[in-house]
Amino acid sequence: MHADAPADLVFTGGPIHTVDPVRPRVTALAVRGERIIAVGDDEVHDLIGADTEIVDLHGRLLVPGFQDAHAHPVGAGIEMGQCDLSGANSTQEYTARIRAYADTHPDHGWITGGGWSMEAFPGGTPDRHLLDTVVPDRPVYLVNRDHHGAWTNTRALQLAGITRGTPDPADGRIERDPGGHPTGMLQEGAMHLVADHIPAITLDEQLDGLLRAQSVLHAHGITAWQDALLGDHASTADPAPAYLRAAHDGTLTARVRGALWWDRARGLEQLPELLERREKYTFGRLNAHTVKIMQDGITENHTAAMLTPYLTACGCASDNSGISFIDPAQLAAFVTHLDGEGFQVHFHALGDRAVREALDAVAAARRTNGWTDNRHHLAHLQVVDPADIPRFRELGATANIQALWATHEPQMDDLTIPFLGPQRAARQYPFADLLNSGATLAAGSDWPVSSPDPIAALHTAVNRHEPGSKRPVFLPEQRITLHAALTAYTAGSAYVNHLDDTGTITPGKLADLTVLDRDIFAHPADEIAAARIQQTFVSGRRVYAAPDA
Repeated sequence: MHADAPADLVFTGGPIHTVDPVRPRVTALAVRGERIIAVGDDEVHDLIGADTEIVDLHGRLLVPGFQDAHAHPVGAGIEMGQCDLSGANSTQEYTARIRAYADTHPDHGWITGGGWSMEAFPGGTPDRHLLDTVVPDRPVYLVNRDHHGAWTNTRALQLAGITRGTPDPADGRIERDPGGHPTGMLQEGAMHLVADHIPAITLDEQLDGLLRAQSVLHAHGITAWQDALLGDHASTADPAPAYLRAAHDGTLTARVRGALWWDRARGLEQLPELLERREKYTFGRLNAHTVKIMQDGITENHTAAMLTPYLTACGCASDNSGISFIDPAQLAAFVTHLDGEGFQVHFHALGDRAVREALDAVAAARRTNGWTDNRHHLAHLQVVDPADIPRFRELGATANIQALWATHEPQMDDLTIPFLGPQRAARQYPFADLLNSGATLAAGSDWPVSSPDPIAALHTAVNRHEPGSKRPVFLPEQRITLHAALTAYTAGSAYVNHLDDTGTITPGKLADLTVLDRDIFAHPADEIAAARIQQTFVSGRRVYAAPDA
């Protein structure tokens, strides 16, 4: 301690949960400039000078800043300004919101937005005729909550030239009525058939969306994230230029790892473009050394790639086992080349076949290139075959979990479990099995697919149950401890984000910190979700403060 070099900022009155196994709990820490200079107890007070800002925690909990390992903030921020259907859960609410938005935006040629839930519609698939009754004269394109499908009206289908004779794309499906006519529901790659006709979002609109989303994430205690899609996909315009502008003008206050989109319709010929984009979009707090590969879809629409077929409504085996968007042999070759060029690969893998194919691709890269520090990770992991659980540790592949999905709710109980069958349904979101096998866990939200709130995610990871729900605990044997869940959302995500000077509260690391309104370790596990964020700091600078902070 040097009394002649006081700290700029001192937190005292703990508790402070450091996520550092050497010194897991302290009551004070000091920050000078961007970095933590001391962690301890009363001795840290020696660094308080005349100009030191003192934050008295008053018993509130200080933790490392949360990091979201899989999110889509720019798209989320843009959708907040469009026809926002999130939070509603009935056709009546949806039609009321769509009608109100259309009435208040008469100059918009297209009605776009989304956030609707599949469980609000029979079979999870709405019909164009309902939209036609609300907006008959303008095209409507509304993505669902998970962004793997879009609900369109008749006018949108007409503009896109989609008819009874339009074939399904290789990576998607046009839902059809018994007569073969399009219903207006487009799954996966079929979304492009309409989305490609929507006027492009401007850079200014993207920047507004980014800054709107950044404020939301800071208010949830998030100091860094991995954007899981930098590129053009469906109705989502490439957010990379918005990030770059914000990084240059200083409005990007978070740290962002951007995952460059792998176009599954192309092959290795896109590698030079990815290398150019990596260099172009790495600046300041923005880093683009990751490539995102989406290997399958989702279970609810039966496009997640499974080792055995889905069941039908009567419980019989169907002829559909989902879609592997990239041939497994090609996937291995692509990942090997990307790994050789120093890219981290961020896989979307929900079904057990997609998980195996992604792990096989990592194994192929290891055989060819040896062990690298690229830190490949697999996101979502809804169903994992038991034989593949230990491979995460063996291959150094991180399990990127979205804890909010591991619970009984209508989409799970009505649209997923009956079509997986009991054996596969019991293998969903195996957090404890992965952790016990020695795998590294990172955590994210997939916002706007689900809430960006890490407190809610911690609650679900620990309890496998939504707060206040009367439904049973979801696979209770897969519950993990609060410490493990918090570590995944801090140090684990910092690891996959290559932010090695963040993630724990340790001298020398960046002062990315979050203050909660209570010590969640001192309360019952079923009260975790009641906690709220009080303050958020990035590099020792306060980027969010609650009104009562």
